[in-house]
Amino acid sequence: MLTGGMIFTLCVSMLVSALLTKWLIPFLKQKQFGQYIREEGPKEHLKKAGTPTMGGVAIVAAITVGLFSDGKFTADKVVILLTMLAFAFIGFLDDYTKVAKKNNLGLTAKQKMLLQILLSVGLAVYMLMQPAGEEVFIPFVRRYVNFGWFLVPFVVFVEVAMANGVNLTDGLDGLASSVTAIVGVTFAFIGLAMGMPAMTTAGFALAGALVGFLIFNKYPAKIFMGDTGSMALGGLLSAVAVVSRMEFLLPIAGLIYVIEALSVIIQVTYFKRTGGKRFFRMAPIHHHFELGGMNERQIDLAFGLFTAVMCVIAYLSVVR
Repeated sequence: MLTGGMIFTLCVSMLVSALLTKWLIPFLKQKQFGQYIREEGPKEHLKKAGTPTMGGVAIVAAITVGLFSDGKFTADKVVILLTMLAFAFIGFLDDYTKVAKKNNLGLTAKQKMLLQILLSVGLAVYMLMQPAGEEVFIPFVRRYVNFGWFLVPFVVFVEVAMANGVNLTDGLDGLASSVTAIVGVTFAFIGLAMGMPAMTTAGFALAGALVGFLIFNKYPAKIFMGDTGSMALGGLLSAVAVVSRMEFLLPIAGLIYVIEALSVIIQVTYFKRTGGKRFFRMAPIHHHFELGGMNERQIDLAFGLFTAVMCVIAYLSVVR
């Protein structure tokens, strides 16, 4: 049953996010922390150059406040918070490197991957230390399966895949924010139905923070979350799923992230094997639709509706 405390978490996160984001916009402009646009990206995006980035700082702060707005400092919530902060730090390093070097490269892929793997191993070890921590819930059949020590590489894969999936989705104004807000609400209600308070609180805190950020991030965006935000969101979502032993919910509710990542893999593989031909007009796949004539608002709406449908399926796959 939805309580006043849960609504309070949602509202507090939203308010903190909106106020901090509003303050960050002029601050980041003053510091010249502007977005650098890929030259090989859609030409329409070149006009976005200089838009303040690293707005994920506001999202992370709002989620942190919302996560503990009920005054309960449980081990699971602390682990979720630490994972989010750790991945946000990777994103921050990447963003700051881009700003400092005045280019769009940031950290190398190997550097980011190594840091992500190390952090993910720490989360996996934490789960192995918990009672029945090796068990993973299987949707639809609604039963737990013991993964044993295989849980370690499994958790690493989930964390790394989700962080990079959300990061790839963050390519249009408001896209990652709106899609992830829907996933956050879904996690909140699944946690509520399954009696998982950490999942419930984190879901509402996530949704509230993103709604507050969307006020300024919707098209035309006044600020971008940057890798600071997208990495944090991926780390948070996967940490919530891992701690709740609901990892297999991620590819259902977050199928958009999977599709975005697969589109890049398909594009790169096809390009190499065909000597320069492209499978999509451009990857990630949201750019394919953009170059096909859809505007950013239409893509945001289509991806949001698709995510909402998948989230209903995810809910029904778990809750009887």
